[in-house]
Amino acid sequence: MTAATGTNSVQSDTARPGPLAGTTVIELGQLIAGPFACQVLGDFGAEVIKIELPGSGDPMRQWGKVTPEGESLWWSVIARNKKSVTLDVRTEAGRSVLLDLVREADVLVENFRPGTLEQWGLSYDELSRVNPGIILVRVSGFGQSGPYSSRAGFGAIGEAMGGLRYLMGEPGRSTVRSGIALADAVSGIMGAIGALVCLLERRSSGLGQVIDVALYESVLSLMESIIPEYAVGGWVRERSGATLPGVAPSNVYPTSDGREIVIAGNQDSVFRRLTEVMGSPELADDPRYATHGARGERMDELDALVSAWTVQRTANELMLILSDAGVPAGPIYRAPDMLTDPHFNARESIINVDHPTLGSLPMQNVAPRASRTPGSIRWVGPALGAHNVEVLADRLGLTPEQIEQVQGRGAL
Repeated sequence: MTAATGTNSVQSDTARPGPLAGTTVIELGQLIAGPFACQVLGDFGAEVIKIELPGSGDPMRQWGKVTPEGESLWWSVIARNKKSVTLDVRTEAGRSVLLDLVREADVLVENFRPGTLEQWGLSYDELSRVNPGIILVRVSGFGQSGPYSSRAGFGAIGEAMGGLRYLMGEPGRSTVRSGIALADAVSGIMGAIGALVCLLERRSSGLGQVIDVALYESVLSLMESIIPEYAVGGWVRERSGATLPGVAPSNVYPTSDGREIVIAGNQDSVFRRLTEVMGSPELADDPRYATHGARGERMDELDALVSAWTVQRTANELMLILSDAGVPAGPIYRAPDMLTDPHFNARESIINVDHPTLGSLPMQNVAPRASRTPGSIRWVGPALGAHNVEVLADRLGLTPEQIEQVQGRGAL
């Protein structure tokens, strides 16, 4: 335990290898979606070799808040457990070295605009020619086919066209976005799932294949029943703020100490328990609120009743009362709250990892959890080209002159 944060500490040399140990992944991407897929695979023990352009590297090295030395804190998370190798794959020499790595790899992940790999002479046909078992995960805005495939597409566009942005915000007001790169993260998870599915299938076929992840389709997959709702009944789901249409009471409620608490008391049995702790058990049998449908039609009424009760108590008092009653509830947390929460600490949800300039750095731990072969964080995001000697010289046998030859210049 560290006194500064209360989080658990891990030493890189004692971390367990994880269930994907022995799996080699080449990361030929940048920014968020592709690298997030590789973060997931690396967390569970895969050897992730991240290919970066010499001199500049992945733009993620400059994104978000930075240390006094100018290093992105986000980089420490999204590039954890990865080996950084600088290589210009646009040159013939760099392409040849990449193919040498592909020959012994299991997965290659890229998130460039469709056609970019083909321009570099690195199509799936080329990759599978040197390694028929290679699995290529391709993440892009609109996928590898279709009339929009050549368009540039960042996560914000995927959220907009996938349907998420239309539903975010308050009724009658302009749409908003979440404070995180949600489409990129979901697409990264989709890419990691795709890689794992293909690795499993390859056990019987011996062959690799291509996983095509489109940002907008990853978002679309989260959109519940909005498509059949419109197709069958002409219903278009609209923005509903902090609530879900027809689900009540389930909202953010005020407290006497100025905090807010989320209460989800919408299920019949849970609603009954909520009314009992509110001192109004008769509400559970009132025809206006007795069923899920009835409560959904009177969301505003119910929220007003619950708010009138919560505002008389502190957030901590409410949490004790609701927890004892078996009513799902939780405070709205920021980073300071997470770092001091005893449950987060007991489960090691946040863990301190050795950092070369900060000493240790707290970050979110590996999720999900495996009981017998858990994942681990073995090191934070590496310096640019930190593993050139290990990968290019020790593994591939390149001389210093040859390593210099494959170091191109310019942005990808």
